[in-house]
Amino acid sequence: MSDRPSESASIPAAHRNLPTSARKRARYATMALFLIAGMMYASWGVHVPTVRDRFHLNPAMLSVALFAVAGGSIGAMVTNGPWIARVGTRRACLAGGLVMSACAALILVVPSYWMLLVLLAFFGAGMATLDVAMNAEASAVEEALGRPIMSSLHGMFSLGGMAGAAVGGAALAHGMAPAVHLLLAALVSAGVLLAACPAVLPHVPHSEHPDAHAPRGNRWRSPALWALGAIALVALIAEGAMYDWATVYMRDVVASTPAVSSAAYAAFSGGMAVARFAGDAVRARFGAPQLTAASASLACAGMIGALLLPHPVAALTGFTMMGLGLANMMPVLFAAAARVKGIPAAEGLAHVAGLAYFGLLLGPVIIGGVAQVTNLPIGLSVVALCAALVAFAAPKVLRRLRI
Repeated sequence: MSDRPSESASIPAAHRNLPTSARKRARYATMALFLIAGMMYASWGVHVPTVRDRFHLNPAMLSVALFAVAGGSIGAMVTNGPWIARVGTRRACLAGGLVMSACAALILVVPSYWMLLVLLAFFGAGMATLDVAMNAEASAVEEALGRPIMSSLHGMFSLGGMAGAAVGGAALAHGMAPAVHLLLAALVSAGVLLAACPAVLPHVPHSEHPDAHAPRGNRWRSPALWALGAIALVALIAEGAMYDWATVYMRDVVASTPAVSSAAYAAFSGGMAVARFAGDAVRARFGAPQLTAASASLACAGMIGALLLPHPVAALTGFTMMGLGLANMMPVLFAAAARVKGIPAAEGLAHVAGLAYFGLLLGPVIIGGVAQVTNLPIGLSVVALCAALVAFAAPKVLRRLRI
């Protein structure tokens, strides 16, 4: 950590001169943005079966609808980085969040499947725009405060997801119309956005940035961003696989009851939430390279243990270790992407996030393909391999970038 520039030197003047109270308000505002993003994504996820039934979708049509969200997200990540860098995170968070909320409110009331696909693509684009902008804001707040906060902010996203899923499930259980629930969730999201965005750090024009006179690079030609993106892709292959295959492993290989099988997702998600709220202190104490090496090694050991000991206790322990180990990969890599020299934070984040999202999509498919020609334990060994690759590569890249 000692070879990094001093925090005060890396903070744009407009941010460095802000009073402490304004920086703290910016942190709380950013926490609210992460929370509401997680809540809205989970609120949509709760209603995937509702969408299937409302539009009478077969599995193929539902897959296309889900891919529309992913396609909109990737499209926005590829194209919106320069716009976010130009207009600033305050306007970008507000625009992306309001588009996301408006689309969510309309998902269950549009009259046709084709209109649904367009709406879901815009929902994904709004979510991705908010995602990139709020991570760029998080990086700016980190620098303004002079200490790591990225992991805890991603922890707020996890909490928002849990809250959104819990509230959505409770609303449906008590007979609330699904369209009404999504409308209320969208209104809450819009209200939080309107309340929080004024406290977001002011946009710093490029001419005021400390690196303004340095040569400005092209993110598509940046070896550092491609390296960070490749690591993020591999890490999210592992993470995406856990979301879709952990419960199946518990049911089909461990032969657990449905109740115990469903605990696999909870164990993984709980481990992630705990580690994210602890990750900032660990990064501040030991540095990002050491954090990624230890975390990815823990994830690898957890996955190997779950595969070698197919017993409910051992498997759930292994999945918890996976959550603990993978939790801080994206916060650390996003923080690094926002600090690549010569690249605006939003553009660097968009590049790495776009590659990472491909990993999230590829993970379940890769594990399913390997399991199809072999078996599920061998398929899930790909997860352990991905964690091992991250443990080997991430510290080297981060040290080279002096992150």
